[in-house]
Amino acid sequence: MVKRKIIEIDEEKCNGCGLCIPNCPEGALQIIDDKARLVSDLFCDGLGACIGTCPEGAIKIIEREAEPYDERKVMEKIVKQGKNVIKAHLEHLKEHGEEGYLREALDYLEESGVENPLGDESPEHQAALPCGCPGSRVIDMRDKEERPSHSSTHKSKSESELRQWPVQLMLLPPSAPYFDEADLLIAADCVPFAYADFHNDFLQGKTLIIGCPKLDDIEFYQEKLTQIFKLNSVKSITLLHMEVPCCFGLRHAVEEALKESGKEIKLTVKVISVQGEAEK
Repeated sequence: MVKRKIIEIDEEKCNGCGLCIPNCPEGALQIIDDKARLVSDLFCDGLGACIGTCPEGAIKIIEREAEPYDERKVMEKIVKQGKNVIKAHLEHLKEHGEEGYLREALDYLEESGVENPLGDESPEHQAALPCGCPGSRVIDMRDKEERPSHSSTHKSKSESELRQWPVQLMLLPPSAPYFDEADLLIAADCVPFAYADFHNDFLQGKTLIIGCPKLDDIEFYQEKLTQIFKLNSVKSITLLHMEVPCCFGLRHAVEEALKESGKEIKLTVKVISVQGEAEK
């Protein structure tokens, strides 16, 4: 469990004006039953962009313990708020392309004997809407035609070896389909800028995770990585981080997450110098 910042809405103060809605870029707020609702903890970044537009002072930021991106925990709260909130949450998952979480949510409803307000369609038929947030919508590009590898001396334009979206650890859903049976490449944010042949030498054929242990919450990173390792059959992990001291925090997070997951996964670590050279 980790503590993170998240908004809280006082239902007694909220008058349902909806002025907060346009200021929530994650789409986590909706007006349901004449009240502003946090539809899902999953998409609230806790930055409070919605607070300043609330004329009643009904929104505040709190810090509470939360398991990162645990859809079943989210559903426990959503179900208590009634059919309309359940439906809004499921549609929210669809719009953001969160197919793994949508499947978990529907499984929870079935196990709890709660009616699915979206009907009987399976997650596979509930296609993500084009209006979904492009920054967090899951895109799996592994089935595209395999490209030949490129030599670093090749003079033509290089092609991207990226096989999925998103890539930032803060945005990645642990149950995303591209993690299963994957060779993971976990890289510090600065690595692709320092190492010129990052795509050709390291990324090809791998699922990418990037993060900065200095600027982001390293405890959250460790929790998220633990969930990714636990929920998926990861074949191997390659970790790339810079030689600067703060970057070793990412290595610690990966190693601790492996221990907590209880999995035995081959881990290869390489350190990249600020001059753009990989250790031998």
